[in-house]
Amino acid sequence: MRFICDVHIPYKLVNYLRKLEFETLHINEILDKWHSKDKDICIYADTNDFIVVTKDADFRNSFLIEGTPGKLVRIKLGNLSTSILIKVISENLEAIQTLNSKGSFMIELDEQSSTFIQR
Repeated sequence: MRFICDVHIPYKLVNYLRKLEFETLHINEILDKWHSKDKDICIYADTNDFIVVTKDADFRNSFLIEGTPGKLVRIKLGNLSTSILIKVISENLEAIQTLNSKGSFMIELDEQSSTFIQR
């Protein structure tokens, strides 16, 4: 799997995913860094088969209305510790991997539950 982490996603998650041997980029490493527009991130992710990891509700709306990004993990945890974020992601990696193999999807994660939408 390939991930692009949006601007508010900590580098500790990027490094965690890299240690698991997933190709993982932080938006600050590509495009216009933290100035990148959501639309440009979506185009880059869709063109290069990346899963966007974000806290931003705008990506959710774009997925539901425009179908882009085609693969989305939205974190709905607010201000949380990085260790909790990594825990929630690690607990859902298998589901993300399954959805990724089937095509377009969105998953919203919080500490209590997960919501999956597949297209």
